[in-house]
Amino acid sequence: MLALSLISRTIDRINTFVGYLCGLFAFLMVLLVFTVVVMRYGFSVGFIWMQEAYVWLHSFIFMLGSGFTYLANEHVRIDVFYRDASEKYKATVDLIGNIFLLAPFLYIIWQYSYPFVYRSFLMNEVSREAGGMPALFVLKSAILWFCLVLFLQLISNVSKSIQVLLSKENS
Repeated sequence: MLALSLISRTIDRINTFVGYLCGLFAFLMVLLVFTVVVMRYGFSVGFIWMQEAYVWLHSFIFMLGSGFTYLANEHVRIDVFYRDASEKYKATVDLIGNIFLLAPFLYIIWQYSYPFVYRSFLMNEVSREAGGMPALFVLKSAILWFCLVLFLQLISNVSKSIQVLLSKENS
């Protein structure tokens, strides 16, 4: 039980850090969009790379922030029966959902996106737009980071569910 708790706390700290990093990305994105708008409409100057940069930040916020969202239990859920249930029932539903729904979903995404991202790295892919962002493969790798942070949180949540199910309380 102590090992499960340690694993869970460590993963939660990692995803909390990543979540705060996404908060910083959101702040930077707002500043960047503001700068782009002021430059375009105030001075008639525009840079493609700046426009692409805030799209990239937006992508990273959603993809990397998924683990933090799952940690905070703020993901989309239809909880008609779940909301008022006992802790053991919730832990059972979470355990089954994580193992039989989320884990296969992440596996499929990883399997189909890995070759896509790998080819992008091999090609040293860049933006198609003249003056766009270099290293497009970094953006595409966000798909794999999504799988990683969500899988880490899956491990944490499975650990928490097991702890609840094995505890003597709420029997």
